[in-house]
Amino acid sequence: MPTRYKIYNKDKAYFITITIVKWLKVFETIEQKLLIVNSLKYCQESKGLEIYGWCLMPNHLHIICKAVREIGLSDILRDLKKFTSKAIVKQIIEEDETNRKWMLNEFRNACKHLIREQEFKVWQNGYHAKEIFSNTIFYQKLEYIHLNPVEAGFVTNPEDYLFSSARNYAELSSYLDIVMESNKLVTV
Repeated sequence: MPTRYKIYNKDKAYFITITIVKWLKVFETIEQKLLIVNSLKYCQESKGLEIYGWCLMPNHLHIICKAVREIGLSDILRDLKKFTSKAIVKQIIEEDETNRKWMLNEFRNACKHLIREQEFKVWQNGYHAKEIFSNTIFYQKLEYIHLNPVEAGFVTNPEDYLFSSARNYAELSSYLDIVMESNKLVTV
């Protein structure tokens, strides 16, 4: 695995991207999206994940975040991916509709090459971490994630997308509370 996108400084915030294997569109309904939102809330409350920006797309999640307790960001992300993988598979199995059952085969096939025995692989390896080392980089990444749904054609304005911190920054109701104090984010 490349070392370029690893978390080296546990006191810093990072721009994180985690992606579903084969870029499958797993998060298309409110229930599927709330699975991720509720998992992020749990990480905030129980593990000390501080989120400064986020956007959930149908096949990936962007987060600008930092770990503020003893558990490191790498461990939080590992646990988040592990828990949500199981929950996503369970959700697909329990759905009445059969139109998403094919995803289970894709998740099975994605782990055929793994040394460790595993039935399903939902998330791609890693989390593409980029350290936020300045306010300029922070606002560049924040704008990028907020424009994701606009560029995908889901909404005209970033704040209209319900599963993004663009709503927080526009002072609208949001599914997820975030930290909007930039002085806590970048420490030089």
